[in-house]
Order: sequence, then C-alpha cells, then structure tokens
Amino acid sequence: MAELQKDFLFVLIKSLTTSEKRQFKLYVNRLGINIDAKFLLLFSELDKMNEYDESIIIGKKISTKQQLSNLKAHLYKQLLVSLRLNPSHQNFRIQLREQLDFANILYQKGLYKQALKILDKTKQTALELDEKSIASEIIDLEKVIESQFITRSIAGRAEELIRQSNAVSKQNQYTTQLSNLSLKLYSEMLTHGYVKNDKDREEILEIFNSQIKNIKPFKLNFTEKLWYYKAHVWKNQLLQNYKYTLKYAYQWVELFHQNPEMIASHPVWYIKGNTYLLKILFLYGNIDVLEKQFEHFNKMVQSQIFVQNENLQSLIFLTHYNTLMNIHFIKGEFFTGTKLIPEIELKMDKLRDKIDEHHFMILYLKMAAMFFGSKKYEESMLYSMKIIESKGSVQEDLLFHTRILILMSKYESGNDEDYDEFIKATLKFALKMKKPEEFHFESIAFFKNLNDLVLNKRQEAFESFNKKLDAFSTNEYYRRSLLYIDIHGWVQSKVQQIDVIEIIKRRVRYKRLG
Repeated sequence: MAELQKDFLFVLIKSLTTSEKRQFKLYVNRLGINIDAKFLLLFSELDKMNEYDESIIIGKKISTKQQLSNLKAHLYKQLLVSLRLNPSHQNFRIQLREQLDFANILYQKGLYKQALKILDKTKQTALELDEKSIASEIIDLEKVIESQFITRSIAGRAEELIRQSNAVSKQNQYTTQLSNLSLKLYSEMLTHGYVKNDKDREEILEIFNSQIKNIKPFKLNFTEKLWYYKAHVWKNQLLQNYKYTLKYAYQWVELFHQNPEMIASHPVWYIKGNTYLLKILFLYGNIDVLEKQFEHFNKMVQSQIFVQNENLQSLIFLTHYNTLMNIHFIKGEFFTGTKLIPEIELKMDKLRDKIDEHHFMILYLKMAAMFFGSKKYEESMLYSMKIIESKGSVQEDLLFHTRILILMSKYESGNDEDYDEFIKATLKFALKMKKPEEFHFESIAFFKNLNDLVLNKRQEAFESFNKKLDAFSTNEYYRRSLLYIDIHGWVQSKVQQIDVIEIIKRRVRYKRLG
C-alpha cells in the first residue's frame, strides 16, 4: 500500500479496466507510434508488476535512471488523453469544455461565425446545467470575437452579452462566497472536530454569520442553493445541532429531487447529501424514515440514468454499507450484521487505493462493535486493534472510543491479562489529546476501578457511572461522545441486568411509537 501511494503512474495503470487498457493501445497505434516505443514498453512492464519496482525497469533497459522521470511523465499524459476520449468518462462538464476548445480552434483560424454558433449553443447548455464558470468563459470569448467580427446587430449583441456577463458574474460571486464558507466549515470539522465549549461555538457562529449575512436565499439558483445547504449542514454538524442538520440535509437531497437533471451533472453531491441525511436519521434512531430514504437512495444510484465511474462507486460503497450497518445497529441485529463483514472486506480490498484511511477505520470500528454486540469479543478486539495500530491519520475521538470498546470487550470476555497496562496506555493517550474532556477521564476511571472491585460491588459501580452518563447525555457538548460506541446502552444493560439488545429494541419501539 505504501508503494502504491508513492507512484502516481503505477496507481493509475492499476486502476485501468481491461477496456481502458485496450483503448489505450488502440489510441497509441492510431498515432502511428512504433510498437517498440519506450513509453509503451514501460506501460506493459508496469501493467505486469504487482508492486512498483524501479530496478526492474532499469534492469530491462527500458530506460536509464536519468530518463525514467521524463518517460513516466510522458506515459502519464498519454494515458490521461486516452481516458479523456473514453465514452465512459464523458460528462456534461467535459463535453462543454470540449465545445469551448473547438470554438477556440475555429476562432484562431479566423472562422468567427462558426465559433460564435458553437459558443451560443454551448452557453445555453451551460446555463441550463448551472455551469456558470464555463458560461463565464464562453461569454468572455464571445466578447473577444464580437470585438473583432463586426456585424449589423453588434449594438443588440453588446447589450445582451453585458447583461449575461453581469448576471453570471453576480451568481459566481454568490457561489464563491458560499463555497468558501462551506469549505472553511468543513476544514474546521476535520481539523478541530465538533465544538467542545461555548468559546468554540461562538467562533463557528462568527465565521458563519459574517459570510452568510449578505446572502438572500430566494435569489439563489441551483448551485448557490446547494452550497447554501452544505454550509448549513456543516455548521450544524459542528454545533451538534442535529435538528437543523436534518432539516438542511433533507433540503440538500430534495433540491436534487426537484431538479433531477442535476443528478447526472453533480452525482458526487447527490451521494454526499444522502450520506449526511442517512447519517443524521441514524443518530435520531428513526428507523422507518431511515429505511425508506435508504431504499430511495439505492434505487437512484442503481438506475440507468445515474452516472457510473470508480470514484462514484467508492462513494456509493461507503454510504451503502455504513447505512446498512447502522440499520442493523438500530434494530440490534448484530448477528445478521456480522454476516456482512466478509462481503465488505472484499470490496474494501478492491477500493483500497480510492478511499482514505479514516473511512476504512470507521468501517472497522463498526465491524468491531457488531462483533461485540454478537458477543464475539475476541473478534471485536481483533478489529479494534486494526484501528489502534493504523499508521494513517485517524481522528482522536475515534481512537479513544476504539480503546473504550476494547476495554468493554476485555471485561466481558474475562481476558484481562494486560487490562491494567491497557488502562495506563489509554490514560496516556487521553492526556495527549488536543482537547480531552471530563467524559474521557471519567470513562477511564470507571474501567480502572471496575476491575479491582469484587463482584457484588461492581453493580454499584455501574449504577454510579450510569448516572454520570445520564448527565453527559443532557450536555450538548458531550452528546457526540456517546454516539461512537453505545457505552451508555451497555452500562444500562448492566444496571438493569438484561441483554444490551433488549435496551436497543426498547429504543426502536419508542422511536416508532413517537
């Protein structure tokens, strides 16, 4: 995996399908390039490798060490050109840019009328698809051509182009402001996580309100509304305000359902909107609505009209299996959920170089939790350790709650050989966290004391910790900490002396009655 990440050319070649490789060879032959051309020999050699090894290339005299960098760059460029010509990679944006390129070529040849005809038609399509950046480029080229190709209607054309230019410029301004705000909030979420106190809350609200105050929602078109809803979703996620996260995630998805032609143009954002909506429905525990929305999502992404490519397949995979496991969690169907794990891992291996480490760790944590619910504690610890031992960048909260799950598994299994050492390592980890909370230290203290108590005193410890968790659950800043692993449900099951699955089933019944 490390080698794969180091060499972009090797990763690209390994991502090619059989038809894409065939098209590349046809493309090269069409260029009339000698079959022994070095970059083609390099392609064949890299295609055969299981792991990237530069010494093999040099040893076979395909290239010298000094020339290899340039040869790889040339091959990389030719592969991208070939892929661009592949019908499976065509989309509205590429087709619009292709027409703009054609118009530029015609303009450079002095064929102004032909260039203007293509530009006018392409501009209308761009505006219909809300591709304002491309529309702006088209209008700029129209201005250049009109200033050289004088017609009797130049006065009318000038006014029309000025009007269109001003309208598109204004819309681009809205888009820039809203996309910058959305990106800033998303960055805050990844960098600092959810708000931990009133000071954090005020900082997020200041960032948001300073940018959003001049935006009038009723004046926004599709793209601006999309960024507007995104910004609100990410703001409310940061503030842990799930009621409004749900509201804006729903509006995000509904925007696409009201403009179905935009799903093909912005498939990534359609998937992302559903990802947030399905996630927040899980947090609410509203199983009926969650299952209905999940069915609608699956039907859409599997339909003939939905674009298919490797990037979208990886995003659909994450949304589908995360939601499927969430549904099993809500229902307490742990044994059924564990049956999904071999299938998920098989697909994870295929998508290994297309999905970041953090998302894989989320899946491993869910697998570990699924095994815990199935009372397979050794398997739960095995999958938890995949997260603890990860060399990638994993969020602190995720790592801490994985450690808590391991302690729960150790307690249940009676496998306490290194229990005390693990408690010490967890405390050391908590002390190094950027913003450790009272919840973290209370949880560690609970598990530390639990193992030292005689059996008849452990019930009192669970009851005492349950009261603390009740208090944490009412605090908006600690609420998120109880969502990773259902430690609260586990503690309640010990207090009530029933199976944790019964606690979960009661919650589901309560939600349905509500």
